[in-house]
Amino acid sequence: MSPIRLKINESKDFTDTEIIINCPEVDESLSPLIQQINQMMFSIQGKKDGITYPLVSDHLLYIESVNDTVFLYTDEEVYDSDKKLYEFENQLKDTRFMRISKNFIVNMSKIESVKALVNGRFEAYLTNGEKVIVNRHYVKSFRKHFLG
Repeated sequence: MSPIRLKINESKDFTDTEIIINCPEVDESLSPLIQQINQMMFSIQGKKDGITYPLVSDHLLYIESVNDTVFLYTDEEVYDSDKKLYEFENQLKDTRFMRISKNFIVNMSKIESVKALVNGRFEAYLTNGEKVIVNRHYVKSFRKHFLG
Protein backbone atom coordinates (compact mmCIF):
# COMPACT_ATOMS: atom_id res chain seq x y z
CA MET A 1 0.00 0.00 0.00
CA SER A 2 1.56 3.26 -1.12
CA PRO A 3 0.99 6.56 0.67
CA ILE A 4 -1.97 8.70 -0.33
CA ARG A 5 -1.16 12.23 -1.42
CA LEU A 6 -3.75 14.99 -1.26
CA LYS A 7 -3.64 17.69 -3.90
CA ILE A 8 -6.12 20.59 -3.89
CA ASN A 9 -6.35 23.03 -6.80
CA GLU A 10 -8.20 26.16 -5.73
CA SER A 11 -9.08 28.81 -8.31
CA LYS A 12 -11.86 31.32 -8.97
CA ASP A 13 -11.84 29.93 -12.54
CA PHE A 14 -13.57 26.73 -11.35
CA THR A 15 -17.36 26.79 -11.33
CA ASP A 16 -17.86 23.33 -9.77
CA THR A 17 -16.06 21.17 -7.26
CA GLU A 18 -14.81 17.87 -8.65
CA ILE A 19 -13.16 15.04 -6.75
CA ILE A 20 -10.94 12.74 -8.79
CA ILE A 21 -9.11 9.75 -7.32
CA ASN A 22 -6.22 8.44 -9.38
CA CYS A 23 -5.08 5.02 -8.18
CA PRO A 24 -3.79 1.67 -9.47
CA GLU A 25 -6.75 -0.04 -7.72
CA VAL A 26 -9.32 0.65 -5.03
CA ASP A 27 -7.92 -1.03 -1.93
CA GLU A 28 -8.75 -1.18 1.77
CA SER A 29 -7.23 2.25 2.39
CA LEU A 30 -9.36 3.94 -0.29
CA SER A 31 -12.65 2.15 0.26
CA PRO A 32 -13.63 3.97 3.50
CA LEU A 33 -12.61 7.30 2.00
CA ILE A 34 -14.79 6.70 -1.07
CA GLN A 35 -17.71 5.67 1.15
CA GLN A 36 -17.35 8.85 3.20
CA ILE A 37 -17.22 11.05 0.09
CA ASN A 38 -20.27 9.29 -1.40
CA GLN A 39 -22.16 9.79 1.82
CA MET A 40 -21.40 13.50 2.01
CA MET A 41 -22.23 14.22 -1.62
CA PHE A 42 -25.99 13.91 -1.57
CA SER A 43 -28.90 14.92 0.54
CA ILE A 44 -32.09 13.15 1.52
CA GLN A 45 -35.50 14.78 1.66
CA GLY A 46 -37.23 14.81 5.03
CA LYS A 47 -40.52 16.39 6.10
CA LYS A 48 -41.41 18.13 9.33
CA ASP A 49 -44.73 19.90 9.95
CA GLY A 50 -45.60 19.62 6.25
CA ILE A 51 -42.38 21.34 5.11
CA THR A 52 -39.77 19.42 3.09
CA TYR A 53 -36.10 19.89 4.03
CA PRO A 54 -32.90 18.69 2.37
CA LEU A 55 -30.93 16.68 4.92
CA VAL A 56 -27.23 16.02 4.49
CA SER A 57 -26.95 12.26 4.80
CA ASP A 58 -23.82 12.54 6.94
CA HIS A 59 -25.88 14.32 9.64
CA LEU A 60 -28.33 11.43 9.94
CA LEU A 61 -27.94 9.04 12.87
CA TYR A 62 -30.40 6.44 11.62
CA ILE A 63 -33.52 5.78 9.58
CA GLU A 64 -36.36 3.79 11.11
CA SER A 65 -39.62 2.38 9.79
CA VAL A 66 -42.54 2.37 12.26
CA ASN A 67 -46.06 1.34 11.17
CA ASP A 68 -45.37 2.00 7.46
CA THR A 69 -43.91 5.46 8.16
CA VAL A 70 -40.20 6.12 7.75
CA PHE A 71 -38.49 8.50 10.18
CA LEU A 72 -35.11 10.17 9.73
CA TYR A 73 -33.21 11.01 12.93
CA THR A 74 -30.51 13.65 13.38
CA ASP A 75 -29.01 14.83 16.68
CA GLU A 76 -31.60 17.59 16.96
CA GLU A 77 -34.65 16.66 14.89
CA VAL A 78 -36.88 13.85 13.64
CA TYR A 79 -38.24 14.01 10.09
CA ASP A 80 -40.59 11.71 8.20
CA SER A 81 -40.52 10.54 4.61
CA ASP A 82 -42.87 9.10 1.99
CA LYS A 83 -40.11 6.72 0.87
CA LYS A 84 -39.92 3.12 1.97
CA LEU A 85 -36.98 1.80 3.98
CA TYR A 86 -35.75 -0.37 1.10
CA GLU A 87 -35.62 2.74 -1.11
CA PHE A 88 -33.29 4.43 1.38
CA GLU A 89 -31.25 1.24 1.60
CA ASN A 90 -30.77 1.33 -2.19
CA GLN A 91 -30.05 5.08 -2.23
CA LEU A 92 -27.46 4.74 0.53
CA LYS A 93 -25.68 1.73 -0.97
CA ASP A 94 -21.89 2.16 -0.92
CA THR A 95 -22.04 4.66 1.94
CA ARG A 96 -21.54 4.24 5.69
CA PHE A 97 -25.23 3.38 6.16
CA MET A 98 -26.12 -0.22 6.91
CA ARG A 99 -29.30 -2.15 7.52
CA ILE A 100 -29.18 -3.66 11.02
CA SER A 101 -32.73 -4.96 11.36
CA LYS A 102 -35.97 -5.27 9.44
CA ASN A 103 -36.95 -1.71 10.41
CA PHE A 104 -33.61 0.03 10.92
CA ILE A 105 -30.74 1.53 8.91
CA VAL A 106 -27.90 3.06 10.92
CA ASN A 107 -25.13 5.48 9.98
CA MET A 108 -22.04 3.43 10.88
CA SER A 109 -19.95 6.58 11.35
CA LYS A 110 -22.28 7.56 14.22
CA ILE A 111 -21.58 4.38 16.22
CA GLU A 112 -19.41 5.04 19.26
CA SER A 113 -19.17 1.52 20.68
CA VAL A 114 -20.61 -1.99 20.35
CA LYS A 115 -21.44 -4.67 22.89
CA ALA A 116 -22.13 -8.33 22.07
CA LEU A 117 -25.31 -9.74 23.62
CA VAL A 118 -25.80 -13.35 24.70
CA ASN A 119 -28.49 -14.06 22.09
CA GLY A 120 -26.19 -13.48 19.11
CA ARG A 121 -27.18 -9.86 18.61
CA PHE A 122 -25.19 -6.67 19.14
CA GLU A 123 -26.04 -3.50 20.99
CA ALA A 124 -24.60 -0.41 19.29
CA TYR A 125 -24.23 2.88 21.15
CA LEU A 126 -24.58 5.98 19.00
CA THR A 127 -22.80 9.31 19.40
CA ASN A 128 -25.97 10.87 20.84
CA GLY A 129 -26.15 8.27 23.63
CA GLU A 130 -28.94 6.17 22.10
CA LYS A 131 -28.52 2.45 21.73
CA VAL A 132 -29.78 0.32 18.86
CA ILE A 133 -29.95 -3.46 18.45
CA VAL A 134 -28.30 -5.26 15.54
CA ASN A 135 -30.54 -8.21 14.68
CA ARG A 136 -28.92 -11.67 14.36
CA HIS A 137 -29.72 -11.78 10.63
CA TYR A 138 -27.51 -8.70 10.07
CA VAL A 139 -24.72 -9.44 12.58
CA LYS A 140 -22.32 -11.04 10.08
CA SER A 141 -22.26 -8.07 7.69
CA PHE A 142 -22.30 -5.63 10.61
CA ARG A 143 -19.28 -7.31 12.21
CA LYS A 144 -17.43 -7.25 8.90
CA HIS A 145 -18.01 -3.51 8.42
CA PHE A 146 -17.62 -2.35 12.01
CA LEU A 147 -14.94 -4.68 13.37
CA GLY A 148 -13.05 -5.24 10.13
